[in-house]
Amino acid sequence: MLTKDPVKPSVAKKGKHNSSVMLPWVVSAICAIACFLAILRLPIEYYTFLRTIISLGALIFIYSWIKQKNYALVIIFVLVLILFNPLFPIYLHRKSIWIPLDIITGLLFLLIAFYKKSEPVKQDEKATEILPVQKTYARDRMVSAKR
Repeated sequence: MLTKDPVKPSVAKKGKHNSSVMLPWVVSAICAIACFLAILRLPIEYYTFLRTIISLGALIFIYSWIKQKNYALVIIFVLVLILFNPLFPIYLHRKSIWIPLDIITGLLFLLIAFYKKSEPVKQDEKATEILPVQKTYARDRMVSAKR
């Protein structure tokens, strides 16, 4: 009978990822692919689907970055959310206007998919030379001669 050792935590096998790490990558990859497919001539239903997918992806990232206090990315994705929202759609009426917007949005989602949060680099403390301190003992002091 095999039992799990309560002292040792279970280690994830190589190649397996935590679902909380994979979710943003999957969402951004799906949104990027959907944006790049929008360049093609497709039925109007696809573009309604695209608006929904991009809006949901933008909402997920906005929520995540508000929790992380990354307000620059929040502003960018609020603009994406406004542009692609399915409830009050913005109609630009020309495919030639939408193609660059779809490419830029797809690239933005791809950048987010491969963006790795780097930990802040700690400033190296200035190297200060520490000199040894000479200890003084009571017996080492000079006693003045009595007059």
